[in-house]
Amino acid sequence: MANDKDFKIKNGLQLGGAFIEKVGTIAGNATLDLSTGNVFDYTPTDNATFAFSNAGETEHSFVLSVVGAEVGASVSSASYLQSFSVSSQENVPYGIFIRPDGTKMYIVGESGDDVNEYDLSTAWDISTASYVQNFSVAAQDTTPTDVFFKTDGTKMYVLGLSGDDVNEYNLSTPWDISTATYLQNFSIASQEGSPFGMHIKPDGTKIYILGFSDNVNEYNLSTPWDISTASFIQNFSVAAQDRQAGGIYITEDGTSLYISGISSDSIYEYYLSTAWDISTASFVDGFSVAAQSTGPLGLFFKPDISKFYVVDFINKGVFEYNMPAQDPATLTYPASVYWPSGTVPDAPAVGETDILEFNTTNGGTVWYGTKAGDAMA
Repeated sequence: MANDKDFKIKNGLQLGGAFIEKVGTIAGNATLDLSTGNVFDYTPTDNATFAFSNAGETEHSFVLSVVGAEVGASVSSASYLQSFSVSSQENVPYGIFIRPDGTKMYIVGESGDDVNEYDLSTAWDISTASYVQNFSVAAQDTTPTDVFFKTDGTKMYVLGLSGDDVNEYNLSTPWDISTATYLQNFSIASQEGSPFGMHIKPDGTKIYILGFSDNVNEYNLSTPWDISTASFIQNFSVAAQDRQAGGIYITEDGTSLYISGISSDSIYEYYLSTAWDISTASFVDGFSVAAQSTGPLGLFFKPDISKFYVVDFINKGVFEYNMPAQDPATLTYPASVYWPSGTVPDAPAVGETDILEFNTTNGGTVWYGTKAGDAMA
């Protein structure tokens, strides 16, 4: 397996010695401008067909670092499936969380000032939901707007509109809200006066808050899952898409952000070119839920992004939608590339990185391609 230190670039690529890197520019779908650098980093957001431009010298070499990623239809390809009423437990539902295995659903809202727990006898199928119990959070906040759990179910976090804060609870029995005890809170008043959506990074080191200020606010947690260690980093405005944003969800790899918009009754998708860094977010697409939901607030996705769920505070229910599954990106290289191995490399597995080396001795008429690093984490 190759290492970055194995490369030296000087008037072409040579093995051995120190690595002198100049990162180049990639335009359009996947056009590498070779006049801008000798190293290109690429993470596909769609199937890609590479092109090499401006080779310049007769002899030229460069390195392409490709990260494996899944691509597929955007949120605009979603389709409605079914709904489930929570009005018997909560008349003004705001937030939703579903256990990672899809067997439990939690709803939080204003009328009960509590978290309501449901069992799903068929995972991820809300038509099989049955009410179990509730847990009052009124002592901490009388207008809870969202709920989130630690990945192992031993901590619960409730976002509060009245207190303008995040409240942290310990659960002595994982996923059983009857065993919850209040621990501490963290004020977000300096960034958001009307918080409605919350998401926490799977390792507990970041928390994101969304509200009617139309900003996603990003915080670092210096101690994972301990909100007392939270510090504000930056925000990202979604006002161009909706002036009353409510729910938020970020995919497990940190590269896709989704929000629900009340003004437009829509779900919006954003791409983060640097995972978990909201300053790199760019709008991708939107999907209207107006035919079902006229008050979409809470938002949650199945981890494989094949389903999402919207909580409607007007219609007092949860709406379930299907999304087409994503697949690994297909990468196509120029016909001018000759592979001495006789085999064109497959795209790397999701989350892994391949290092490819390309050389020409005739100004780019013919390129010689080799895989210099395989499945680098």
